Amino acid sequence: GRKSGRGFYTYAAPASSEVVPDAQTPSGGAPEGVTLRDVKTVGVIGSGTMATGIVEVFAKAGYPVTVIARGQDKIDGVMASIGKSLAKAVERGRMDQITADDTAARVSGATDRSALKDCDLVLEAIAEDLAIKQDLFTDLDAICKPGAILATTTSSLPIIDLAKVTSRPGDVIGMHFFNPAQVMKLVEVVSTVATDADVIATTVELSKKVGKVPVQCGDRSGFIVNALLFPYLNDAIKMLEAHYATADEIDVAMKTGCGLPMGPFE
Repeated sequence: GRKSGRGFYTYAAPASSEVVPDAQTPSGGAPEGVTLRDVKTVGVIGSGTMATGIVEVFAKAGYPVTVIARGQDKIDGVMASIGKSLAKAVERGRMDQITADDTAARVSGATDRSALKDCDLVLEAIAEDLAIKQDLFTDLDAICKPGAILATTTSSLPIIDLAKVTSRPGDVIGMHFFNPAQVMKLVEVVSTVATDADVIATTVELSKKVGKVPVQCGDRSGFIVNALLFPYLNDAIKMLEAHYATADEIDVAMKTGCGLPMGPFE
């Protein structure tokens, strides 16, 4: 549990969860001397579940969003999924109809990537294939305006391998949402050795503006969550195979002992 005094953090009082900012634990916001970039328009490339959820997140937060997909049918599918999600929110009393209509109206679609030329942030959520993503980033480098942030949702590929195919590696960053993006709060903000400080700070603050909890990390395999999750899952399987405990016992132990919402086998 958390404790007062200096452990990993300094807390305001015994049993308090309020962290006192210090040199090792900054309070957030832009670092001293760093000016945030102005993000008013967003482009999202992709039409799958992750891309659709991200479009909804930004549209709900008030950002005009341009969706780029391979065909009009894909764009229509994104629009339909968002419309269904908004209708469900209205039905459950989480949103009124006017707000839902305004949110849907902020989303537009195109099949030509040139529609992204004036976007302040362009975020790709396409297939996890390095060659395909590199081709995309080469294209974005030529299309997007100077100063646009080029972000990727990759969960497994080195972001530096995307940055290095552009003429502006300082503008490239990871913005790893978790599925479903419109529900899950966490965003891993992943910087490479080349990412500019203002791009990092802007992405962190933007994540907060759209209702997410950003955590910063370096460009390493698995980032934070998957780097810790996969060994945990592998060890659970090894324990089961060695007959040290049943799957149910392991699940109960991790939920009860560690306070996890579900066990490794659920």
